[in-house]
Amino acid sequence: MGCTALIVIDMINTYEHEDADVLVDSVRASLPGVDAVLRRARADDSPVIYVNDNFGRWRSHRGEIVQAALAGRHSELVEPIAPDEDSLFVVKARHSAFFETPLAYLLGQLGAERVVLCGQVTEQCVLYSALDAYIRHLDVVVAADAVAHIDPDLAEAALRMMERNMGADIRLSHKISFDAPSTRRPGHARPGHAEPDRDAPAIPGDATPGPGP
Repeated sequence: MGCTALIVIDMINTYEHEDADVLVDSVRASLPGVDAVLRRARADDSPVIYVNDNFGRWRSHRGEIVQAALAGRHSELVEPIAPDEDSLFVVKARHSAFFETPLAYLLGQLGAERVVLCGQVTEQCVLYSALDAYIRHLDVVVAADAVAHIDPDLAEAALRMMERNMGADIRLSHKISFDAPSTRRPGHARPGHAEPDRDAPAIPGDATPGPGP
């Protein structure tokens, strides 16, 4: 039985890009969820993999990326969820965590069959990473309260797409188990395979229960 890996997407951020001012409030709302899912993964000794943009600095490595974010204008959004010594780190250049990165190989080496996604941006990097995980026959879980968005309407639509089209399990961080087995048969989609988490807000910060993301 394969393990579950937590993938933290683009949370080590300098917030110097053009969408930063729109994004930061959603990131702030997502921090408790990110922290919770990190604690759960670490408590279960599950692999924690940070996959992060290199800010266009092609000679950057993990230490430089983390230090640049901690020295940035919103270090308070980085410090609480910064990688520890046991965390793995993959640098990406495009939206998907898998595109031209060693992530798929790393997951294979770890024996991971299921991934839990959190981070930013729901309607961009999280969505594309979920699709790339799905087409690689990985079970996908998205922590609904641990993802941050720029556009709330697109974020809600992205969560619904991940659930319906990729068979992703969308649920709150405190309801995610890292010892759950993988159940997808390779090559077979499972849209709507699990009972949706009806308590999960459609997007972080939306406290109104809805019909599920």
